[in-house]
Formats: sequence, structure tokens, C-alpha cells
Amino acid sequence: MTEMYEFLTGPGVWISFFIFIGGLIVRTVYLFGVSQERDRVFYNHADWKWGGRSIFHWLLPLGSVSLREQPVFGAAFFVFHVCLFAVPLFLLAHNTLLHEAFGVALPSLPDSVSDILTVVFLVAGLILLARRLVRPEVRILTTAWDYFLLVFTCLPFVTGFLAFHQIGPYQSVLVAHIACAEALLMLIPFTKLAHAVLFFFSRAFIGFEMGTRRGARTW
Repeated sequence: MTEMYEFLTGPGVWISFFIFIGGLIVRTVYLFGVSQERDRVFYNHADWKWGGRSIFHWLLPLGSVSLREQPVFGAAFFVFHVCLFAVPLFLLAHNTLLHEAFGVALPSLPDSVSDILTVVFLVAGLILLARRLVRPEVRILTTAWDYFLLVFTCLPFVTGFLAFHQIGPYQSVLVAHIACAEALLMLIPFTKLAHAVLFFFSRAFIGFEMGTRRGARTW
């Protein structure tokens, strides 16, 4: 277990970030090239005013019609994504490690706030899971892989929460937390989770199409 911990906190970190960043760059460049070949028409009427407005409104809580029509899901969707980024980035323990390794760190949230946000994140995740199970129009489009990705995205938060509160065998839970987090990073570029970056391109292109050509909002 000690050897696994040393690997995950040493070479494992660099490997996971290399695959995460490199994979996202390669996939983005590849899809950009494909879009220039197959969807050239979008570039003929690109207007970043409309593209930017499309992105902006979809980043707002309940900023689009589709989310306002489903307020519970819309709120859960927004909270889930905010906590997904905020907790890992501003967690005190993560920033302590970052400072020890590189001498720099981001501002940190109090542990009590991170604890609350973790619970809120998991509740939001359950709501998103329930929506996929309950809403027939969503369930019919959901594959086993989609369920796996949602659950796996939550695992670093579950294991991190357990490790922080020392629930269960601490060393094993901590190793599981680090392993899940690094595996998730490496999965992102090659799965639907890449929408963390690709979202901005797709929303901009929809803004070009609907706004510039048709004068219609996408939100």
C-alpha cells in the first residue's frame, strides 16, 4: 500500500496530468480540423457576439430556457458543476500539497465549507442520476457507460470525504481517493467528460448558427 501511495503521489500525478492536458489538446485540435472540413459553413458566419452570448447564458444558473423549464434539474446541474471544479481547486489539503511541491497555492476554502460543498455535490449527483432513471426521454438515451461516468465522477468526492473524516481504513481509502481522481483525469479527454472544454466550442457554434444566420437566441 505504501508503494502504491508513493507511485500515485509521484509519477502517477505527472502521468495523469500529461494525459489529461495532452489528450484535451489533441482532441480539440482534431475536432477543430474535422469541423473545418465538414462544417465550413459555420465559419462563414462566425460572430463572437452571438457565440459569446450563447456561452454566457448557458453558464448562468437557469440561464437557458431548457434549464428554466426544469428548475430542480437546472439547479442540480449548476451546483454539480460548480462544486466539481470549486472543491478540488480550493480544498485546503490540495493547496497545501501544491504549495509544498511548487511553492504556490490557490486561495483555500475552510474545511467546513469544503465538507458542505462535497455533500451538496453528492446530493446534486443523486438528483442527476434519478433524472436519468425516472425521465423516460432521458432514460432511453442513457447507456450503461453514461451511468458509469456519472458514478465515477462522484467517487473522488466520496473517497475524499471518507478519508478526511477517517472513516474506514485510512491508508486504503486515501489511496483509493488518489487513484480515482487520477483515473478520472485520464478519462476526461476520451469520453463525454471532455465537454468540460468542448462545451465552449459547441455553444459558440450553436450561437453562430442560430444567432448570426437566424437572429434567434439559443437560451
